[in-house]
Amino acid sequence: MEKNTDFDVIVIGAGPAGMMAAGQAALRGLHVVLLEKTNAVGKKLSITGQKRCNLTNTAELPAFIDHFGREGRFLRQAFHQFFRQELLDFFAQLGIETESERGGRIFPSNGDASEVTHKLWEWASNAGVTLRTGARVERVLVQAGAVYGVVLSVGEEIGGQSVIVACGGATYTGTGSSGDGYRMAEAVGHTIVPLRPALVPIKTAGDLAQRMQGLPLRNARMQVFFDEKRAIDDFGELLFTHFGISGPIVLTHSGEMVDALREGKTVRVVIDTKPALDRGQLNQRLVRELDAGGKQYVRTMLKQLLPHKMIEVCLQECQLTIDQPCHQVTAEQRKRLVEWMKGIELAVSGPLSMESGMVTMGGVALDEVDARTMMSKKVKGLYFAGEVLDLAADTGGFNLQAAFSTGWIAGRNVFVSV
Repeated sequence: MEKNTDFDVIVIGAGPAGMMAAGQAALRGLHVVLLEKTNAVGKKLSITGQKRCNLTNTAELPAFIDHFGREGRFLRQAFHQFFRQELLDFFAQLGIETESERGGRIFPSNGDASEVTHKLWEWASNAGVTLRTGARVERVLVQAGAVYGVVLSVGEEIGGQSVIVACGGATYTGTGSSGDGYRMAEAVGHTIVPLRPALVPIKTAGDLAQRMQGLPLRNARMQVFFDEKRAIDDFGELLFTHFGISGPIVLTHSGEMVDALREGKTVRVVIDTKPALDRGQLNQRLVRELDAGGKQYVRTMLKQLLPHKMIEVCLQECQLTIDQPCHQVTAEQRKRLVEWMKGIELAVSGPLSMESGMVTMGGVALDEVDARTMMSKKVKGLYFAGEVLDLAADTGGFNLQAAFSTGWIAGRNVFVSV
């Protein structure tokens, strides 16, 4: 093998966690190399938040941690050292101003994710980080329980006293996040919690969603039942697609649905198109509209209550004809209309592929990583940061904050002997 010049610290992956970790280590005067297997830094960062880069969230610490589920407590020590205000101050020093929006989401004021990537790398470069693109790491080198470097896929060995694995998850493979970090961690003895997609669209059985594909519901209520027990009850926007459902509230709760399916539970979604009205109120509204409609077609009357694309499906599901006049609607048919508008049922058959998820659930087991430093409890000098860890939250800037915070901790604490 060809032997390259040794470095104090090798960082694998030039995403948000990797660039933050590399820059922080370099500011300590350490000789740092950042290895990125694609041809550019921050490819996934540059497209996150619909290319606007949702950096973090205004939620207070306890609520922020809750968005990560039971794994969130792992982040408590990192967040106590580097949290939202520290992150915003950091970017302000780089010339990136921020503003908060609906749901507490915090974005750059100019809404440009690519500038975040550019400024972050410029900062790391000025700190003294050496970048190598097109450098795919094959494995981490370990001897006597400690790291001593890495081997690239071309066979080149790079020596280093410490290695920070920050090469992302297994989603958006075109940006370089193809699961390499899990493979490397497992090869040196770490447990990998099974990988699943999160923030992912959901497939449903039958053709009901397909018949309404492309239709958004702006203010719907979504209830999700696991083995007939209601587990989720939320309001917001969703979208019918050719495979099932997507949209903000679906993505937010997709991880819970994926895990329920993994546990062998049946998962059923119930959508309420009229959450502001209870069944009695909706029935009274229908009575008034039908009486006023007279000989008018029901499909015309329903324009007052439903999006156009949903009307024909509603009539079919409620067993009304396309040309049925309002005055011929029976009490039983009216009851079916109420029940359907208040409870469109879809059986969940699974998520879309891992590639379709925004983040990866699963990863390096947290009980094998020191939460104070991000160092492996199994291998001296090996650190983890970002999505490679078994951490995943819903949308809103939570995942990016975790990437920056864990990267900051790793870079500040990476061990180098003198």
